[in-house]
Amino acid sequence: MATTAARLKKSEARLEDANAPPEAARFSVTPALFAKFQRLIYEESGIWLGDSKAALLCGRLSRRLRTLGIPTLDKYYQHVVNPAQSEERASMIDAITTNETRFFREPKHFEFLESHAIPRWRADGDRGLRSKNLRIWSAACSSGEEPYSLAMLLARHLPAEQGWKVSIFATDISTRILALALRGIYNISKSRDIPQLLLKDYMLKGIDEQKGQMKVMPEIRAMVDFQNLNLMRGSYPPAGHFDVIFCRNVLIYFDRESKQKVVQGLTRCLARNGLLFLGQAENLSGTNLPFRTLAPSVYTRMGENGGH
Repeated sequence: MATTAARLKKSEARLEDANAPPEAARFSVTPALFAKFQRLIYEESGIWLGDSKAALLCGRLSRRLRTLGIPTLDKYYQHVVNPAQSEERASMIDAITTNETRFFREPKHFEFLESHAIPRWRADGDRGLRSKNLRIWSAACSSGEEPYSLAMLLARHLPAEQGWKVSIFATDISTRILALALRGIYNISKSRDIPQLLLKDYMLKGIDEQKGQMKVMPEIRAMVDFQNLNLMRGSYPPAGHFDVIFCRNVLIYFDRESKQKVVQGLTRCLARNGLLFLGQAENLSGTNLPFRTLAPSVYTRMGENGGH
């Protein structure tokens, strides 16, 4: 009986395997195929997936395969390298990248702005030593929490009624995530990350069918210009254009060569004495660029002009 039961169990397992979708085959990747994806993703975005990231690649791309009805990663690769599939290559990069963010993430950066940078800008502006136009770039802005956090803080401390004009350029490689950022609508649970005074002044609490959500006030949304930009392949803004650049938790995805290229591009865009904010796990070691450290992961650009 035990032998018969075992045979029946094996037979049922084979039958289930025959009827089930071949998930293991669909979402597995050979070393040779993974190497092809590594190179493609690197060429498209500058992101280098280490050899230990094969499982991540399979997991992140599985939804694209299901959406497109493509049975295997090998066939997906053949599809995505087609020159006509630039939009799908963008979707692939979107799936691979991590869009983790929140309002006022890494609070010490916002504390630095509030206690050091903003008082200096305000004093220099009042004495005519600088323009009251302030330009900020939020690179890799994800779903918008970072640029909206900056907009709320600066609207409070450098108000338009006092002659200040703050403009925030917010970019990301993902068109999908930018669409979410443009809406400016977030789950109310995210309100816990926003200081109460700013939450009260600059967020609208949803009611009725919008209950459980909050929306960025129109005057804050108007301060932010969202655009799609690939930091490795896109056209950077003019040299010396920005007083502040936030490029946080981005460089950790790049190899040394790509990191150097991106930071050089950011450097050209930053005005003399402008501020560069990186993620807490990032630094400028090995880049040999004209920066002085002001605080952990906060740098100021030295030099006589915005170019380099």
